[in-house]
Amino acid sequence: MTNLILFPILIPLLTGIILIFFYKKIILQRIFSLLSISASIIITLFMIEQIKNEGIQTVNLSNWDAPFGITIVSDMVSALLVLTTNIIAFCCIIYSFKGMERERETYFYYSIIQFLLVGVTGAFSTGDIFNLFVFFEVMLMASYVLLVLGNTKIQLRETVKYIIVNVVASALFVIAVAYIYSVVGTLNMALISERISEVGGAGILTVIAVLFLIVFGLKGAIFPLFFWLPGSYNAAPIPILALFGALLTKVGVYSIARTYSLFFYEDSYVFSLLGILALITIILGAIGSIAYNDVKKIIIYNIVTAIGVILFGFSTFNAVSLSGSIFYLLHDMIIKGALFLLIGVMIYITGTSNLKYMSGLMKQYPLLAWTFFIAALGLAGIPPLSGFVGKLLIIQGAFEESNYIGSFIVVLSSLFVLLSVIKIFVKGFWGEESDNVTKKPVKALLLPGCILVLLSFLIGIGAEVLSPYISLAAENLLQPENYIHAVLKE
Repeated sequence: MTNLILFPILIPLLTGIILIFFYKKIILQRIFSLLSISASIIITLFMIEQIKNEGIQTVNLSNWDAPFGITIVSDMVSALLVLTTNIIAFCCIIYSFKGMERERETYFYYSIIQFLLVGVTGAFSTGDIFNLFVFFEVMLMASYVLLVLGNTKIQLRETVKYIIVNVVASALFVIAVAYIYSVVGTLNMALISERISEVGGAGILTVIAVLFLIVFGLKGAIFPLFFWLPGSYNAAPIPILALFGALLTKVGVYSIARTYSLFFYEDSYVFSLLGILALITIILGAIGSIAYNDVKKIIIYNIVTAIGVILFGFSTFNAVSLSGSIFYLLHDMIIKGALFLLIGVMIYITGTSNLKYMSGLMKQYPLLAWTFFIAALGLAGIPPLSGFVGKLLIIQGAFEESNYIGSFIVVLSSLFVLLSVIKIFVKGFWGEESDNVTKKPVKALLLPGCILVLLSFLIGIGAEVLSPYISLAAENLLQPENYIHAVLKE
């Protein structure tokens, strides 16, 4: 047991509270925000090594032993996600120094980002199903503020829709938690897993599984529940859009993976349903991504496609496909953050997100062009970039289960993804220079996107180095008894 795993939650919480008192001192807020996230990154790196060497780490709050108290659990899955979350937040904050209007920065912007990180890291780390709901609400309340920050008409309209959807999802979440508590008599996720195996194939468990799928599907944006995402995310400023696109839907994906691998791993029907919905999500996301000329919407619909690919790999539920899903999840968080920050630079230069009015950027901004090109290839899964490894493992895992149709859809989706992002590259950077293209200093804005693209490239070529960590993370999902033993000390 180590208290170290509490720090990625406590550090942003304390930082967010402190920054409230200095909301007018923007420079001080920027410095504190970067120092806070840097500390979280360093601590999480130590955590990952400790988990690799010693196994799953747990802390029982207030010294109440599980299952009676609240347990914070850090296994390799959650630790890798916490690390990736903080890296993306670090880059988004750097982008915000030049890419966020001063008026928005003064309205507690950096404090709210810290509270968002509390919700995200807490959701990745909690071992209690009700506290998963609590951390979800912390994350959502912070996201409401960030989404409406700026008070423009489109932001207010889309925030209302976003709030209504999430209020409904939260109500269903509480209902699902109440149902599962009535069946097993506990909220501790490890003990729930143990008692569900004793209950057997009761019909109520399938109902609960479907309820959880609806709740987390709304938050994770899978078919048919992603209707809210394109409009809501499109309304946000670029650094907030990058945070949302890289992190928020992934919390929903993680929640499906965690609850299904712990609670419903013996129910083949719910995994089959998840697989079918994931494939439909891939298809609709791919269609949406090639249907628009708006760079923000193209990348937003690629979020939907990636969610489908990750969940398809998880639904296959063998060691290879789970490794692929985890690898692709980490890759997608990084590359989506990079792409949103890069298109943010394009929008800053041209003053528009419409591809028709931003052609010819290559002449004056070659570094931006080729950085985007590398990111686009990584998103599509072109070897040796990071997207290739995850998709290859997902397809290999599906082949092991003779799911050839699903494998074909995943491969075909890569072509649609490549087409959608290459459209941005060709129309945005080549051709005659548009009248909207102006010469502006963009080095500060380009830096965080370049960092994430470089990280994605290094992950791709260093996949063998990461392999032991990814395999351990997949093992944590595939063998729930390891999680149960670590939490309950049995």
